[in-house]
Amino acid sequence: MQRILLGTACCVAMLLCALAAPAVAQDITIAGILPQTGPSAAVGQQERQGVQFAVDELNAKGGIRGHMVRVNFDDNQTKPDQSVLAFNREVDLNNVPVIITGFSVPTLAMAPLATRKKVLMINPAAQSNSLGTASPYLFNTMPLTRDETEVLVTYLVRKLNKKTAAIIYENSAPGIDGRNDFTADFTKLGGKVVSEDPVTTGDTNFRPVILKVASNKPDVVFLNVVSGDTLPQFDEQVRQQPGFPPVVGNTFATPAMGLPGSEGWYYTAIRGVLPADTEQAIKDKYGLKEVSVYIREYYNATKNVFAVVAASLIDAKKPLTGENFRAELLRIKTFEGIAKFTFVGNTAVRNIDIMQVQQGHGVKIGEGAVGE
Repeated sequence: MQRILLGTACCVAMLLCALAAPAVAQDITIAGILPQTGPSAAVGQQERQGVQFAVDELNAKGGIRGHMVRVNFDDNQTKPDQSVLAFNREVDLNNVPVIITGFSVPTLAMAPLATRKKVLMINPAAQSNSLGTASPYLFNTMPLTRDETEVLVTYLVRKLNKKTAAIIYENSAPGIDGRNDFTADFTKLGGKVVSEDPVTTGDTNFRPVILKVASNKPDVVFLNVVSGDTLPQFDEQVRQQPGFPPVVGNTFATPAMGLPGSEGWYYTAIRGVLPADTEQAIKDKYGLKEVSVYIREYYNATKNVFAVVAASLIDAKKPLTGENFRAELLRIKTFEGIAKFTFVGNTAVRNIDIMQVQQGHGVKIGEGAVGE
């Protein structure tokens, strides 16, 4: 009898200890649906590095309010059908409330699903104008193509007195948006577009287009090629064409700026600066000489948007659902990270700088605001 009572007492004591022990915080799992293979894999890898570095940094400091963060990276090959499959896989099987996405076409393909299933999507870099109204659950942490193009064109015409332009654009959603925006803004301010030439995504032979553009002798050439890994070939082929006009571009053109043939070129840059120690740590971890705009922006979106909203929801003791993420993001509205930015609707408003390549480096020569 004593043994039975003793055993019962032990069980009760163990139960009380279990009840008294603090609950272990559950992990927060999100998804990164990004190209890891295919023609855009180089950019997709940089996007992944930005997300992963931010997550590692968060987890090294104990996670978000004690919740460790996990990221499921799903390869969409920059294809809309693969993006839809990845979205359904991550939401239906893994129950993720937040997806970090990349590239316009895949993001637009997933947008209706985000609306239907109430999953927050964060887009740190794609800039197609269609992203502005694609879904109430899609938030763009960078201005769209039209915003950068307006600032660029205003500077070219009013400050540099450029009157004629040729356009080389990628035949994709953001490439076509950029062409249309540049043409509309340039002609509105009295300029003339002398030619518009498309190139295929991933194409590395720009010679026919370069020869045609050179023969038209425009004041500037607006380059809107989204696949940044082909820009070194563009630069090399331009160097083989003496007297080629100055190239101008937006953030998409950044990978070309600083290459041997880019001296004197102009481009817009979304303002944002990483803390010096963070930038150096990223360089050291990935063996980089420079931190690309993609790494910077995906780090920023993960660390300074997703994590901030998640912490706020946890503090408010609200479930980490996509619906709550969206509502809380809209409530917070203004974020501090690599720059201060405010969401107007679902797209962030940020300062835009005018840069020129001087002695191999981008130098700020001006700035502008949308609507000036």
